[in-house]
Amino acid sequence: MSEEPKPTFGKAMTLLRRGAFSRYMTGEAISMTGTWMQAMAQTWVITSLTEKAMMLGMVNLASGIPMLLLTMVGGKFADRYDKRRILLVTQVIQIVLAITAGYLVAKGQIQIWHIMILAVVLGISNSFEMPAASAMVPELVDKQDIATAVAIDRSIFHATRLIGPSVGGFLIGYWGAASAFFINAFSFMALIIALLSIPKRLPHTEEEKQKRSGSMKEGFKHVRSDKPTWAMLLLGCIATFFVAPVLIVMMPLYARHELHVGSDQFGLLMSISSIGSLTGSISLLNVQRTGRRTRLALGIMAVTLAMTGMATAHHFILAAISMVLLSIGASTCIGLANTIVQERAPDYIRGRVSAVAGICLFGLFPIAAIIITSVADWIGIRATILSTAIIYAIGSTAVLASLGRHFSAPIPETTTIPVESPATSDK
Repeated sequence: MSEEPKPTFGKAMTLLRRGAFSRYMTGEAISMTGTWMQAMAQTWVITSLTEKAMMLGMVNLASGIPMLLLTMVGGKFADRYDKRRILLVTQVIQIVLAITAGYLVAKGQIQIWHIMILAVVLGISNSFEMPAASAMVPELVDKQDIATAVAIDRSIFHATRLIGPSVGGFLIGYWGAASAFFINAFSFMALIIALLSIPKRLPHTEEEKQKRSGSMKEGFKHVRSDKPTWAMLLLGCIATFFVAPVLIVMMPLYARHELHVGSDQFGLLMSISSIGSLTGSISLLNVQRTGRRTRLALGIMAVTLAMTGMATAHHFILAAISMVLLSIGASTCIGLANTIVQERAPDYIRGRVSAVAGICLFGLFPIAAIIITSVADWIGIRATILSTAIIYAIGSTAVLASLGRHFSAPIPETTTIPVESPATSDK
């Protein structure tokens, strides 16, 4: 049986002080801050072009269709080829996209169809970036530190959400939306530098090459046969379909038309919600395996109560409190689900398992966004938020209850592929 992973805050600080993992996290933090700035600016630009919630969903659908079609291919690439090179290529593509969008916004020529075309290309890029990035993080640390590394990765993701939207709102107010796109393009350089500093993996043996060159069926086979992995991905699907569209896509319209606030307060609202996301992610650093079920149950309860609060809130303060609670619950549930999936994935198919997880956690999102936003146009934003809260609570509780004793199943032993000291290298 594998040693039980025991993530702690002290261990997290140790991992962040040295080696390739530290450099990668630093580059990711800078790059993700720029990405959140652009995301905030883009949604605000869209709401200035249309008042229909469905159009926000359509943009997400434009990026999501390529992910649904190509993420499996990206997963196979992540297992077969150098993940660093895959990520370097995707960063360059996203730099070009950010500059293009910034130019169109600066010239006052941006249209919805421009944003959709850029979203399609971004979706293609993300199809290869997402499984490669998800599979790389566990490989930069020792096996017993995977849970801590995933928690750190999620904490940085949400910490940048705390900074990015508020900075984006400031930039829109003072220098225009185009500045957020240009700064995002520049921020990718930090991650590129970090990727170039990561040492190369040692050559695989013939047996390892054969395992890594298999089809996507092996990734699906692992997901189907490992009940904890299957349940966590199902929880992810439910959250992606009923929570993510509310938390991400509908917020600009909720802020503009339900709370009646401007871009600066919208950016503040998203940043405040990120406090909850960061808190939820950091709390995972001290969650033992025996406490995961309870933490997931509390997270599901928090999400349900928060969305109910948002559906009835008419003042900024009440909405902000609900957003904090929502982001705590969502980041806890998704973070724990992702940790469990990565822990239980064999090394040689981690890219393919990450691709399956990506479909559940991200690939379904655009489809969910178009459906949920269409419902919002039909019955109203508040009624939609309340309805999705109820469905999420019922579905997630049922999945968690069905897992039973399988929840604490031991982590499978896996073959560890040799790496040139990624966790401690200071090259």
